[in-house]
Amino acid sequence: MIPEHPFSRLELLVNSERLNALTKTRAIVFGVGGVGSWCAEALVRSGIGRLTVVDSDIVCATNINRQLQATSASIGKSKVEEIARRLREINPNAEIEAVQKIYNKETRGDFGLDGYDYAIDAIDSLSSKVDLIMNAAASGATVFSALGAACKVDPTRVRVTSIWKSDRCRLGKFVRKKLRKWGFKGDFLCVWSDEPEFRDGNDDGGYIDDDDGTEIANDNNINDSQPTNKTINGSIVNVTAVFGFTLSSLVVQDIIKKTDAC
Repeated sequence: MIPEHPFSRLELLVNSERLNALTKTRAIVFGVGGVGSWCAEALVRSGIGRLTVVDSDIVCATNINRQLQATSASIGKSKVEEIARRLREINPNAEIEAVQKIYNKETRGDFGLDGYDYAIDAIDSLSSKVDLIMNAAASGATVFSALGAACKVDPTRVRVTSIWKSDRCRLGKFVRKKLRKWGFKGDFLCVWSDEPEFRDGNDDGGYIDDDDGTEIANDNNINDSQPTNKTINGSIVNVTAVFGFTLSSLVVQDIIKKTDAC
């Protein structure tokens, strides 16, 4: 009988060798908004022993409907510090690092991506998103990415495929276009939804990419507390959380697969 401890039920499911591999894994989540916040918590509850969470934003009232750390009491506080506090309470033995900084081409060298086993992309700026994907892949980290979670209401339509097969996701279209433009030849798994966009009569569904003016739509980590030229789309936690949980499950399944292959 496995002794009772916080991860005893997980150990019953995956066995002690795989659990040990989970506790030794180093992961970094970029963006702890409607998708990334749930991913981060699921990773820690799944035994990941070293996790870095990255986000430059503070909690605001509009985050409350879908972001894990957003409550009436946390408004105005750092998103990463709030979620890091919660994660440390879940597993005091985990190494949790909070980095309140934006990821872009100017800051990419600050994150030491080659020190991680997994890099999770849950950010919304198209150019920064593609830059992160390309640099994380080049570092040797395994990359998983979230595509558009906004304007969706049906979590049963969430899918996992190669980025090159995310053909019914509008954000995926623009990510693929920019990856090709920037010469990316690799592949990675992404989480997306094949549900037609749900707008309730709102015809203005895009926001402006900071690189070439292309309109895209997403709700992974929109900075609601700062002025923006982006059109903000509606979103619901039933979908964004499923995106986050699915990202975390990709990490866990990959660790199990690699452990069994050793």
